[in-house]
Amino acid sequence: MVKVSVKDVDQHEFVRAFAAHLKKGGKLSVPNWVDIVKTGKYTELAPFDGDWYFTRVASVARHLYMRSPTGVGAMRKIYGGRQSNGTHPSHFSISSGNIARKALQSLEKLNYVEKHETGGRILTKDGRRNLDRIARNVFVAEKKAKH
Repeated sequence: MVKVSVKDVDQHEFVRAFAAHLKKGGKLSVPNWVDIVKTGKYTELAPFDGDWYFTRVASVARHLYMRSPTGVGAMRKIYGGRQSNGTHPSHFSISSGNIARKALQSLEKLNYVEKHETGGRILTKDGRRNLDRIARNVFVAEKKAKH
């Protein structure tokens, strides 16, 4: 069996697969405000996808796999975007801190993430193992699709 990690598969496919895994598992606690909240002050509307929180948590887990320790402030920068200032020039704006914090706390409740002694959060052994398992499933599915 070939060793496959998250770095070996397409990031979009991995995030979709991991979000589906989180949704199917039913253990992820979804805040009750996810259907009415915007993802940052730079957006005008809430996300159209009803399962956007699962996608965000999966993406946060992937970012922690790639680069950790990472805290709430770094996550706010990662998910930030361009804020339109009307007739004035646009500027970069960071995303919502509450969403980043709740996503990290949700992963902590699943024992995928733990706090690091120097600050920020890192993946646990179980979290890394589960992410690699999902990546292996995505890799096999991509391989079958090519043939």
